[in-house]
Amino acid sequence: MLVSKFNQQTGILVSKFEGNINLKEILDYIISTKNNKTYPRHLKIITDASQAVFNFSFTDLQSIVIENEKSLEQYDSITDAIIVTDPNTTALSMLYKELEKNSKYEFNIFSTKRASLEWLSQF
Repeated sequence: MLVSKFNQQTGILVSKFEGNINLKEILDYIISTKNNKTYPRHLKIITDASQAVFNFSFTDLQSIVIENEKSLEQYDSITDAIIVTDPNTTALSMLYKELEKNSKYEFNIFSTKRASLEWLSQF
């Protein structure tokens, strides 16, 4: 399950990934973010994937990078802090971080919400 809600007070899009998350769900999430005209053009995101298991392969990451590049065309910048605990999810996130190289996109991996909020506050 994937649920997102924009917090007006903090100006942060809070996304919660729970259970088995497949490639289609990730791509649909990126597309919905790309198409949302109400989010700030300098978008900050906390992605809580601490209760998620990513059910896609390392080779699927390229599809995610391509869709994310399309989304970045609609924003001045996106800063995304992902919270992970599962080793496989952590490994996929680390590889994604290495693949996604765009000056408009900052992505970092955390094990706690507190650490992710501290990092996001720098932007």
